[in-house]
This record gives sequence, structure tokens and C-alpha cells, in this order.
Amino acid sequence: MKKYRVMTAPSVNDRMYDHFLFLAQVSENGARKLLQTLIQDIQSLEHMPQRNPYFDRPYIEQGKYRYMLSGRRYRIVYQISNDTVFVEDIQDCRQDDETNLV
Repeated sequence: MKKYRVMTAPSVNDRMYDHFLFLAQVSENGARKLLQTLIQDIQSLEHMPQRNPYFDRPYIEQGKYRYMLSGRRYRIVYQISNDTVFVEDIQDCRQDDETNLV
């Protein structure tokens, strides 16, 4: 099975931290679980990143990005280039898409 290299943009780490801090105000255990789930899902992109659907929005290039859902509320947006997966954003799916431009 082909293995891809997974790279995350610095803003993705910042976004994960923001989501973690927000949830930690309600539940520290829930925040830890969320962080663990996001990291595991991102790492899973090493294998078959094409398994997820395209992230088609009118304001981005069609067929460039894909996404996967994580933790029932978060969308991990990424693109594949050769043997590398570039994770570009983590979005809270409860928010309006217009505020989450890639």
C-alpha cells in the first residue's frame, strides 16, 4: 500500500489549538479526545487520501481540495500533490462556510 507524506500548515496547528481551548472550557476530557481524534484522522491520510470527497465550493478551484469529517463536527481540508498530502484547514462544520475560506 502506498504511503503519503502528510504536512500540516502552521495555521492548522493554530486552529486545532483554538478548538481544543474552546472545548476545554466545557470539558477537559472532551478536549483531549478531540485533539487525539483530529491527530489520528490527519495521520490516517498517509494511506488512501483519495478516499474522501472533493471539497467543492464556488470560491475555490474545483477538484483541488478534498475533505474528511472528524469528531462529527470538524472538517479537515487538504490537497494531494504527488506523494504528499497538505492539510490546509480544520473547520468547525457548525459555522457558516463563508467564514471558513481556504
